[in-house]
Amino acid sequence: MSSNSRLTIAVHALCWLELSRRRGNPTLTSAEIADSLLSHPVLLRRTLAPLRDAGLLEVVGRGPGTGWRLARPAEEISLREVNDLLGDDQLFALHPHPPKQDCPVGFGIPPTLAEVYEDVEGAVAEALARHTVADVLDRLLREHPLPA
Repeated sequence: MSSNSRLTIAVHALCWLELSRRRGNPTLTSAEIADSLLSHPVLLRRTLAPLRDAGLLEVVGRGPGTGWRLARPAEEISLREVNDLLGDDQLFALHPHPPKQDCPVGFGIPPTLAEVYEDVEGAVAEALARHTVADVLDRLLREHPLPA
């Protein structure tokens, strides 16, 4: 079982873009952002494409050196919105195949867990809605500054 890190990658990239903007450079290339992630620019572009398509990000220029920038203030971009745009799977999934239906647990576990998982996912969505890209950046700069 593996975790999906697309939200983490996207929030990292958005924070890096916001920090760059605050420092007077409103655009970064895919290579510059990917370098911060120790990732590949193509993987980064695949992750950021839904955010671009939804209008959270803009692509500036064409060809080599094309840059990304935030299309809205970081204070207006919630982590819930980012997560929703990425369209990631649910946090928890039910059985990959139906359990035994003449078993008292197998019969009732799918609808019961579906309700529990729905509650959990609602709580996660509410928590993500309370945090913006600007909040995350401010917190990381305050609580985890780069050592001098």
